[in-house]
Amino acid sequence: MAYLVIFFCMAITLHNMEEAIWLPRWSQHSSQFQKPVTPVEFHFAVLVVTVLAYLSAFSYLYRPESNLTKWIFIGFLGSMIFNAIFPHLIATVLMKKYAPGLLTGLLLNMAINSFVIYQMFAQNFIVWKELIISTIVVGIILLALIPVLFKIGGSISPNS
Repeated sequence: MAYLVIFFCMAITLHNMEEAIWLPRWSQHSSQFQKPVTPVEFHFAVLVVTVLAYLSAFSYLYRPESNLTKWIFIGFLGSMIFNAIFPHLIATVLMKKYAPGLLTGLLLNMAINSFVIYQMFAQNFIVWKELIISTIVVGIILLALIPVLFKIGGSISPNS
């Protein structure tokens, strides 16, 4: 399982790096998918989300018997798969302009996280109900957390 956790961490890191580089500038264009965000706001938020993802992955690796660590980890896996589709893929299609994070979302997060989930099913570590509920709960928490992190990031910005 350790190599699967490492793959998850690598995928989310590369995805978040792609977003960190290009999303703040992309967000400055009028869009229904993303309010304008400064680099400091976004970098703070993406750093916190990445740290939370790592914590979920390594907590599961070191405490696989804990249902809570398993649910948080598979919730992150599922949320990042969903994230590749909405907003990245849908924004790219509707705006007819590349949304930062699409390529790494599809090629890394979706592929690697699906493989991790497949392996967890194959080893009878999870069932569908756990995956679905965990993905919804973690996804909602992340969606609620992001604007708060943007606000905190904005308050530490040297321009505030």
